[in-house]
Amino acid sequence: MYKLSNLIRARFPLIYITTFEEDRVTKYIKSIVTDVKQVKFEREVFTWTQTAGLYNSTQNKTVADTTCPCKMLEYIRRYDKDSVFIIYDFQVNFGPKNRTPDYNVIRKIRDIIPDLKLGTVRKTVFFVSPELLIPEALQKEITIFDFPLPNLCEIRGKFDSMLYQNKTVQTNMTEEEKDKLCKAALGLTLQEAESAFALAMVNDGKIDIKDLPVILEEKVQVIKKTGILEFIKSDYSIKDIGGLDNLKNWLLKRNNSWSEQAKKYCIPAPKGVLVTGVPGCGKSLTAKAMSTIWQLPLLKLDFGKVFSGLVGSSEENMRRALATAEAVAPSILWIDEIEKGLSGLGSSGDSGVSSRIFGQFLTWMQEKEAPVFVIATANNINNLPPELLRKGRFDEIFFVDLPTLTERKEIFKLHLEKRLKNKEVASEVAGIKNLCTELAKRTEGFIGSEIEQVVISALCDAFFENRPLKFEDLTRNIENTVPLSQTQREQILSLRAWANVRAVSATKTSNLKQYSKEVSEEKITSARGGRTLDF
Repeated sequence: MYKLSNLIRARFPLIYITTFEEDRVTKYIKSIVTDVKQVKFEREVFTWTQTAGLYNSTQNKTVADTTCPCKMLEYIRRYDKDSVFIIYDFQVNFGPKNRTPDYNVIRKIRDIIPDLKLGTVRKTVFFVSPELLIPEALQKEITIFDFPLPNLCEIRGKFDSMLYQNKTVQTNMTEEEKDKLCKAALGLTLQEAESAFALAMVNDGKIDIKDLPVILEEKVQVIKKTGILEFIKSDYSIKDIGGLDNLKNWLLKRNNSWSEQAKKYCIPAPKGVLVTGVPGCGKSLTAKAMSTIWQLPLLKLDFGKVFSGLVGSSEENMRRALATAEAVAPSILWIDEIEKGLSGLGSSGDSGVSSRIFGQFLTWMQEKEAPVFVIATANNINNLPPELLRKGRFDEIFFVDLPTLTERKEIFKLHLEKRLKNKEVASEVAGIKNLCTELAKRTEGFIGSEIEQVVISALCDAFFENRPLKFEDLTRNIENTVPLSQTQREQILSLRAWANVRAVSATKTSNLKQYSKEVSEEKITSARGGRTLDF
């Protein structure tokens, strides 16, 4: 509030506010200009729309013949009382998209600026619009003011007022549960939050903590409207990840680090992690499971959707995507195979758009204050620029190697238990002692997705012959599989060599010792990808 009041007192002539919340921003401006302590001189408040013209809300009367923008601006120039003018949707005169700007209106604005700055009467013009569009001729005269989304206090106030007005709605919630429900609405406009609360109330005539998904669904709508971010619904849990104990422990220890309880320990919200390593070993699965572990919305950013052919639109797409991620915070922003999204860096074919987008993203990662956790996955780390890998961008870089013996046992157990739910199908293998241990020993060098495919292919064989699954089905498909560790051996060894000094192993130290038992001595130095730290 003080920042805006200072702009008014300093006689900044034109202030641009980007928001969908016209009513809220109008009340906000009115509360400032009618507070003599804030601006020293109380001011009249006018609002303007192209359909209704100027309306003096202080005197409750409409000013005749002011629907024309130029006539409205001339009225502002001639008005002889201290006042503020709130102009809605004026960007249509500035030439949005393929529309030609109205140069007469732009010239008229420039004509009245000296009177706004130096005249004996104190007057300020506010442009309020859901989109930011400033003509080049006015860029030095217009000041942009960032109007924040409602804070927890405002949303809680709206929630309490709705409960007071709808006394027939049943509620049996503690104050802590009410705060949790209102915190889930952070990132929504006041109107969106009100709609979400109203929907929860009309569903069954009551509202409680079980209505949390209704609030989160409203956030999903906000994400879908961007067209760039994708909301990922995930049913995976931490139990669905075989191995990677070091990475899982790191994530578990940082759960709720953005909560009020964490503030007692002065813990900053984690920035993010980069997970690199052998393809098919659970990097993407970990990102999906995080959403369930932390109970936060998972947003997927596709760099391909950011780039657009119109000049400046790619940068605006990135700005809007990052703003949306912050709006629904706390949230998780997932960038899958980030090296492919940044493949255009350094080339001159796109006139530097890729470099500007990358720079915009790096700056946001470094400076962001909203609790948006970034999880990026990469298969080819050599294609990533060094600026992305330096300390401060990510909290940690984890390397996911080929599964160890213990991890392969866990992966086989997960997939067999997931699919062998019918006792008749599982009858032949249910009695085999140490089934997963034996299968793990036979699959040295297999990645997680190859193990999953072995189980699926074996079940297909059994289904085709209409019989129970046999141990021989599994071993036959293992023998018929050429693992990625053989076809991409050189790339994997190179990746391990990079990770030895630059990344932390996602596998815990005790399991890493198994590599020395599974590979020959000449490969051991390359086989232990990642520094051996435990979290």
